[in-house]
Amino acid sequence: MPYAVLASSLVVFHLAFVFFVIFGAGLLFRWPALVWLHVPALIWGIYVEFTSSICPLTPLENRLRLKAGQQGYDGGFIDHYIVSLLYPEGLTPTVQLVLGILMVVFNLVVYGLWIRSRL
Repeated sequence: MPYAVLASSLVVFHLAFVFFVIFGAGLLFRWPALVWLHVPALIWGIYVEFTSSICPLTPLENRLRLKAGQQGYDGGFIDHYIVSLLYPEGLTPTVQLVLGILMVVFNLVVYGLWIRSRL
């Protein structure tokens, strides 16, 4: 039972981290010190997106699920949880590249606005 709770908690944390990577720059207008957390998180997100890597949280979640007697899954967090909602047919490398580019452009725009607001 505790492994199942840990695995589910990890999914919630992982999803929150993904949202922070994508939209965290918007929080800088209220909490500028978050830049020191967001920039490394964004770099990690860009790396994972452009290299089709699997975040280390995914294998950890799978291990916890297996210890809880549940089924693990293949692929990454995005493939398993997000893609099944947004792209039921599967995530292609081209779509992943486009999503990565959109994430970078969005964050560049928000960072530009944030820097401009501080001048």
